Amino acid sequence: MPNSVVELLRDLVAIPSVNPMGREVSGPEFYEGRMSDYLVRFFQQLGVPYERIEIVPGRANVIARYDTPDATTTLLLDAHQDTVPVEGMTIPPFEPTVQDGRVYGRGSCDVKGGMASMLWAFKRLVEERPAGAANVVMSCTCDEEQTSIGIHDLTKLWTEPSGRSKLLTQQPDAAIVAEPTLLHVVVAHRGATRFRIRTRGRACHSSNPSLGTNAIYRMARVLAALEEYATVLPSKIAPHPLCGSATLSVGRIYGGTSVNVVPDDCAIEIDRRVVPGESSSEVIADIHRFLKSQLDFDFEFEPPWIEACTLNNDQNAWLANSLLSQVRQVAGKREAIGVFYGTHASRIAAKGVPSVVFGPGSIDQAHTKDEWIAIDELEKAAEIYFRACVNPPQR
Repeated sequence: MPNSVVELLRDLVAIPSVNPMGREVSGPEFYEGRMSDYLVRFFQQLGVPYERIEIVPGRANVIARYDTPDATTTLLLDAHQDTVPVEGMTIPPFEPTVQDGRVYGRGSCDVKGGMASMLWAFKRLVEERPAGAANVVMSCTCDEEQTSIGIHDLTKLWTEPSGRSKLLTQQPDAAIVAEPTLLHVVVAHRGATRFRIRTRGRACHSSNPSLGTNAIYRMARVLAALEEYATVLPSKIAPHPLCGSATLSVGRIYGGTSVNVVPDDCAIEIDRRVVPGESSSEVIADIHRFLKSQLDFDFEFEPPWIEACTLNNDQNAWLANSLLSQVRQVAGKREAIGVFYGTHASRIAAKGVPSVVFGPGSIDQAHTKDEWIAIDELEKAAEIYFRACVNPPQR
């Protein structure tokens, strides 16, 4: 058992849990299996009830529970186990280094720092057993960085009880999700809808391209239209006061089989960030209508593989105010804010549980080539999480 939150974070960083992000890969550095093993041992050593619930082969959520006699509030603490890939890093990703008041390594900021602070608070709760604390469920979910299968499954434990869990069969009263927020409390964020657009053509030998139809040329016209659409989008959709405007970005393009073959297929991947109040299905329909008005050939919209909902600040003010009262005692003045990126909080809130996002570190350090987190924030976050459990939020 680690002796400090810093030592705990170093343990977590040293265990690779890279999300392959849809790539065909293999090896011990990928997926969350070894991280889940560590978490099971951690909860076993604490002597608390825990469950390892496999979502797909080799990928599991690990949850643990601490109950306080006569508690009237159940608080969910959630942190994800996976990290983004390590290509391009300029430091050893899995050799956690402490230097100049920081811990360096992949996941130190996003989000093993927040997980370490939550686990340390949970450990204190179990060991000190303070009177009046909440019942606390600690969830360590898989696959946050790609398709969010972990949080989807977690919320089913109370929305569609099936007997797979004995620890989370009823809806929690509130949830705090760990992400790097510089110890501010995030009450609103955008969502994301991701899907592919595909153009078709007719293949032929490149020595006589007039005999074919070039799907990449067609996609070039789609891209030009989408660039125009992205430019006018902020004026079409009213910005949210806390998390800004709707956006559209094309992130990937691929097509063709060989340089000497006119391509008969091309696809692009779209990231459409939605603001609270927007509907995912409607934003896709609006893009489709715009392209139909601009283009004189057919194209295909594939079903979205991500429809990450937004976090709205219309239901969580009481939770944010309660947490901020603890934050300010430990870390000084902080605010309720909105952010551009998405989190598990929106998924949990969509299932009826008021949720906020809070944790150590800056999103500017997440996914970077020299990822790090400040030890001072790590320790303060652990104290704040503990206080939030001991002084549970009340409506």
